[in-house]
Amino acid sequence: MGQLFYGTTSESIQIPDRLLSHLKVVATTKLRRSESFTLSWAHVDGTPGRSTIWLQPAIPMRFVFDSAEPEALNPRVLKDMADMANSSAGLVVDLNAEIPTAEAPARAAATRGTAPAARRPSLSVAA
Repeated sequence: MGQLFYGTTSESIQIPDRLLSHLKVVATTKLRRSESFTLSWAHVDGTPGRSTIWLQPAIPMRFVFDSAEPEALNPRVLKDMADMANSSAGLVVDLNAEIPTAEAPARAAATRGTAPAARRPSLSVAA
């Protein structure tokens, strides 16, 4: 379980490493462009409710991962998260969601009559 330290507080937000890895890429990309957005999640620690934080470049953030090895990122999940972060609702994440590993690119069909491989449905990162 990774941790997101937000602002100057010593309290962290507990986020699974795999989700935190994807969140780090989306957040740093947007903040590097000076694009602010909200991040929301439902509480999973037994506390009722949900939380939302406003992410903007002037507020310090630190990402801490349990694993020393970086996670393999799923491009489809990154795109879905970036699109959601760009929406008026902001980025809403499900802390219990399993993020699938990236699918291998489909190989070119050997013959013209061969249908392309079916794509598996992508993970919804919305709560």
